[in-house]
Amino acid sequence: MRITHILTVLLIIISLVISVCSCKTPTMSQPTTQTPNAEEATSESTSTTINVQITKIFYDGLVYRAESDEYVEITNLGSESVDLAGWKLVDIDEGYPTFTFPSYILEHGQSIRVYTNEIHPEYGGFSFRYGKAVWNNSIPDTAVLYNSQRHEVSRKSY
Repeated sequence: MRITHILTVLLIIISLVISVCSCKTPTMSQPTTQTPNAEEATSESTSTTINVQITKIFYDGLVYRAESDEYVEITNLGSESVDLAGWKLVDIDEGYPTFTFPSYILEHGQSIRVYTNEIHPEYGGFSFRYGKAVWNNSIPDTAVLYNSQRHEVSRKSY
């Protein structure tokens, strides 16, 4: 019922706009070109795209039973460095565990890994610090990366 009310209001607004527009008398005028001001030109030329992706899930660890060497690899494929502070990596099939990133600058082209229960400084030194396997070996599983505003940035399944 609420949707019907909203649609009715939108139709009334549209019909009012059409009636107002059709009442105007056309006039001849010289075409004008707009020149963006310096602020607009600067913001357009410096806009960049953030493109941080989950690029790999090593889900069948080699460490017997605990599989502490499992990891999720995350790569900055964008054109700028990204601060990962407050970003979250989640195994959404189980809903846990969740890894929350500290302040860390992920450079353009750089990859990091979040291990199940190992620390590897050469890959950022991140770990869920989880005592058993995170990623399921027998059925598909899904990792999701969220930015600090809780928007989904990347999703990968296997």
